[in-house]
This record gives sequence, C-alpha cells and structure tokens, in this order.
Amino acid sequence: MTDPQWLDDVEMRAWLGYVRTRDLIAAAIGRDAGRAANLSYVEYSVLVYLADAPGQRLTFADLACALEWSQSRLSHQITRMQKRGLVSRETMPHDQRRTVARLTPTGGQLLTTAAPAHVRSVRKHMIDVLDRDQLATLAEIYDVLVDHHRGAKSAEPLGRLQTTAPGED
Repeated sequence: MTDPQWLDDVEMRAWLGYVRTRDLIAAAIGRDAGRAANLSYVEYSVLVYLADAPGQRLTFADLACALEWSQSRLSHQITRMQKRGLVSRETMPHDQRRTVARLTPTGGQLLTTAAPAHVRSVRKHMIDVLDRDQLATLAEIYDVLVDHHRGAKSAEPLGRLQTTAPGED
C-alpha cells in the first residue's frame, strides 16, 4: 500500500475553503429560511426539486439521486415533510413497487412564500459578496466539478433551487 499524496498548502487552502464556505453559507441560508418561512434548507431543496419536476412529483430514486442522498435518508425526510402537509407519498399507478413524492398545495404555497427570502439570503451570503468576474469564475469551477462527478451526460443545470420568481425561468 502506498502513502497517500498529501495535500500541499494551496490544495489544502482550496479544500478547506470549500468546506468552510459550504458549511457557513448553508447554515446562514438555513437560518434565514427558518426565520422567514419555518422551512429548513433541506426542506426547501426538496420542495424546489419537486416544484420543478413534471407533475410536481419525482420517484424516490430520482429525488434521492438529485439530492445525492440515500433512499433511506430521503424516506425519513419525506415522512417528516408529509406530517407537515408539504408533500405526499404515492405509489405509481402503473408500477406499485415505485414510490413518488409529490408537492402538495401547502408545500407549493410555502415554497412561493419562502422564495423571496431565499433569494435575498443567497444574494446576501454569496452573490453580493463577489464581483461579476469572481461569480463567473466560481460558476466555471462548479461546472467542472459537477461534470466530473455527474459525468458529461448531465449537461443541464442541477436545478434552480428557486432563485427566480416562481413560474419564471
């Protein structure tokens, strides 16, 4: 077994910068969302993926894949959200073995209510902190990383996570 190739100073700075930034920004946006709409960052993400899906529903397999979660984690999250009336759990009519999560009217309304506060929070904690060139560079870096991990098969965006007004694209 060979020793790992340890990170040099620049690599470590890049890695820790990503980890710290991801945690800090996600926590800040989560706090803002909780105050604005009693909705966690995770719940918001689930609602957005469902809102963007055809028929406002996705199979558990597709939703878990989009979120990069295990189906078990997703099932627990959907159960919690179902208790709040934000989503429903249904079996597919033509395949009773497959379960879908569907956005409910209550979940859709909460998403519509939360979206303006969410985009303000995204701007406050990330977008407005960087200039246009920095944002373009960051977007290019994320594109490279996403392509590497998801493969070139996914040339479409990961989803807008409701940073545009509902109904606008």
